[in-house]
Amino acid sequence: MRRGPQAIKTPGESALYAMAACLLIFALGLALPVPLAVPLIAIAIGILPFALRFMVEKPIFLCVGFVVFSFFRIHEVFPVLMPFRIPQLLAIPTLGVLFWHIVGTRRAKPFITAELKIFLVFFMLVTLGVPFATDRPTAISYWTATYVKIGVMTFAIAWLIREENDFMTFMRLIVLAGVSVAIIAISNKLQGIGLVEGTRVTIGRDIRSVLGDPNDLSLVLLFPLSFAVGMAIRPRGMVDRIWGGIATGLIIWAIIATQSRGGLLGILAVFGVIGWRLVKNKGMLVGAGAAAGLFLLAVADINERASGGAHEDGIDESAMGRLYAWEAAMRMAMGRPLNGVGLDNFVANYFFYSDHWDGMNHAVHSTWFGVLAETGFPGIIAFVTMIVVTIRSLLHALRIVENDRVPMAVRASALGLISGVAGFLASATFLTQGFTWPIYVLVALSASLSRYAKRNAETQNATALRGYTR
Repeated sequence: MRRGPQAIKTPGESALYAMAACLLIFALGLALPVPLAVPLIAIAIGILPFALRFMVEKPIFLCVGFVVFSFFRIHEVFPVLMPFRIPQLLAIPTLGVLFWHIVGTRRAKPFITAELKIFLVFFMLVTLGVPFATDRPTAISYWTATYVKIGVMTFAIAWLIREENDFMTFMRLIVLAGVSVAIIAISNKLQGIGLVEGTRVTIGRDIRSVLGDPNDLSLVLLFPLSFAVGMAIRPRGMVDRIWGGIATGLIIWAIIATQSRGGLLGILAVFGVIGWRLVKNKGMLVGAGAAAGLFLLAVADINERASGGAHEDGIDESAMGRLYAWEAAMRMAMGRPLNGVGLDNFVANYFFYSDHWDGMNHAVHSTWFGVLAETGFPGIIAFVTMIVVTIRSLLHALRIVENDRVPMAVRASALGLISGVAGFLASATFLTQGFTWPIYVLVALSASLSRYAKRNAETQNATALRGYTR
């Protein structure tokens, strides 16, 4: 019996292994002396056509791979990968394949939803503020190194994720990356490696990794948590349910090890939103949430933190530091109301806008005050509007996809998305994530889900209309 054209067209796993082997052999070839490099590069060139075919047929792997290495900093979690410069290796092919599918095959059809429109406005405000930043080189450096990539990939994710398998692939890879980071964090905690204040776990602090800050590490771990929970509750099969449950446990363990209050709030928000949608007895849910909060505080042992612990009288040092930083942020916005002090410029300006100088500049430790300080009042208005529109869009899409006719992978992604936004909102008060990946990936996925839900609703209406006319 002959197989259909789709089965013949996509050699799935074998092509994926070919691409991975090609990249690895090529990187090894560049790292080794010339006599050994020549045959390895020759082998890589031989595998290259298969890798190119896979990249063209499965662009979602390139897209998500770039996000994983850029946001989760996998090459810093596993330093052996750093010489290979994998984010750079993935960046250009991702854009090239996206361009090919837009112009050549037209499989990726550009569209713009309400949340993408507001994101574009915010992106333009941030970009226009770069030349007027108080420390222009810092703003330009962050914009070119990180923020412009976020801007491009936001649209790439929205346009490339179209079908059930795309949503499932994205979820699985994000959860896999989160588990990888969580395992290293747990290992570091158990071995006492890279601990801050003696108890708070970090990763790559000795190589100045972004994950060397426990608050930033908890932020990175929060993002895959919502998708892991969604996968466990709305599995496509038993393997997904088991994997989602294991991933949820490992990620929560790692977040607890960071002793980040923002991270703990994020955990409660993720489970709170999912519970609100699934549990009918709301009173019992609220009680369970309060008990879970106390349990997390006890397990995380927040009271024993060197800063913010129970041994500090009154408002603890950590909380006072945040209040001073937020006060400085307000002064920056009042002093430069139209465009703020500029992208990534808060720390450099802390000395000039704070009355509580202790010999060192401090981070803002708040998404809202960070955006306000660095983009001014127009920026914070656009940013908050983007989030509000995204929530409304997700709630509308959820009403459409939460039925038995929609594939389970899409329903799991929708549940992960709405809980992910809740986790972001809860943790945003204590974590600086206004110009990092999570919220923009959530906006992009919201746009993809809205587009999918709209197509699904149109299909259902057309089917119902045909049944009625008959």
